[in-house]
Amino acid sequence: MNRSQRSTRGTVLVAAAAATALLAAGCSSTGGAKATSNSTGISAGKATTAHMTFAMVTHAAPGDTFWDIVRKGAEAAAAKDNVTLLYSNDQVASKQAALISNAIASKVDGIALTLSTPDAIIPVAKQAEAAGIPVDAFNQGENYWQQAGAIGYFGSDEKVAGAALGDRLNTLSAKHDLCVIQQQGSVALEDRCAGVKSTFKGTTDTIYVNGADMSSVLSTLEAKLRQDTSIDQVTALGAPIALTALQAISAASSSAKVNTFDLSKDAAADIKSGKIEFSVDQQPYLEGYLAVDALWLDKVNGNTIGGGKATLTGPAFVDSTNIAAVYQYAQNGTR
Repeated sequence: MNRSQRSTRGTVLVAAAAATALLAAGCSSTGGAKATSNSTGISAGKATTAHMTFAMVTHAAPGDTFWDIVRKGAEAAAAKDNVTLLYSNDQVASKQAALISNAIASKVDGIALTLSTPDAIIPVAKQAEAAGIPVDAFNQGENYWQQAGAIGYFGSDEKVAGAALGDRLNTLSAKHDLCVIQQQGSVALEDRCAGVKSTFKGTTDTIYVNGADMSSVLSTLEAKLRQDTSIDQVTALGAPIALTALQAISAASSSAKVNTFDLSKDAAADIKSGKIEFSVDQQPYLEGYLAVDALWLDKVNGNTIGGGKATLTGPAFVDSTNIAAVYQYAQNGTR
């Protein structure tokens, strides 16, 4: 089998350039059957294959800007592939599973999903497979996608990413890190903090907050920083949490520094200004783009991105040394 493909910034640019058409409207009546068309090519930046409908179902929290980037990538691929994209999300695992069941009942042509809570999602993913509807996983589920019968996985190895962050904290001579988990039960977020703890030579504490309520996040972090003045690093597991952590540090008169997973245009601006030390980027635009494009390739000609292995889109560090190279992409919502 082929090696896992590691994405590059150039891949994102190619993906963005290809997405020149508007998202197609309409519905599909083909169900899980293979698309039939006399052409399997691309003309004028858009597929000439038969129209299809894909569902994308995620565990995104309301207002989380990370998922805006994922969706933009997914919609770019859908526009290029002559696909109608039906996007839905719910943080509650049972409700996310219900959304997938609805997509199966609607006889979509493919489903891209996240495996934040594998126990709840794998059974319904297998139902899609049994119905002849191809499924792929992205963003979360690097250790579970094959159990779900998915044709591929697109995202980061979260423990590897966390371990890399822990090593980075060692180079900064940090002593006490606070790792902030914004969604209890998320295997990827737990893996990130576990990865940090596995390599960081100082003390790693984990704190749970409600990422859907930023005022609660602010008060919880402020109280923790006031209570423990030895904390000199706050590791946010998402850009919105990092921005709130900066507010909490100011309110608590703490000297702690902030690092984060993932980018947003505001987080990129704060890295550029030095307020945030660095980001561990997994390229969410690319995750969304590849999740849709992989389903299309499977349907039209049986190609498999990754050759049966996970396709890694990260981790990569974004800091003061390279923020200039990615800043404008973050402002445009493609990094």
